[in-house]
Amino acid sequence: MASKKELSHEEVSIIAGGVSIDGNLTSNGNVRIDGKVVGNVKVTGNLTLGEGGDIHGEMIARNVTLSGSVNGKVTAVERLRLENKAVVNGDIISKLLIIEEGAKFEGNSSMTSPTISQNV
Repeated sequence: MASKKELSHEEVSIIAGGVSIDGNLTSNGNVRIDGKVVGNVKVTGNLTLGEGGDIHGEMIARNVTLSGSVNGKVTAVERLRLENKAVVNGDIISKLLIIEEGAKFEGNSSMTSPTISQNV
């Protein structure tokens, strides 16, 4: 049986659809957002924005997968994936950028190696 410490890398905090957060969100693990966040999001693990998810603010995470709507700067330390339903209005910074057919992106992109320690 795996110890709790080993499982922590796979654990995901979920902000369900219908949930609205007005303020900044910070997590040392993985996060999936299907609701709405008005504020900045900083995740040291992976961040997934579901199809119904909506973020108004800056976000930074190790890997970011977007299917929902973002108004603000998106920073991914390793990989940023815009899935076919994603809508991004803001600049994006990522070491690796993947944009699927159908995704909408309005802003500037920079392919650098950012760090999570950057202020959000």
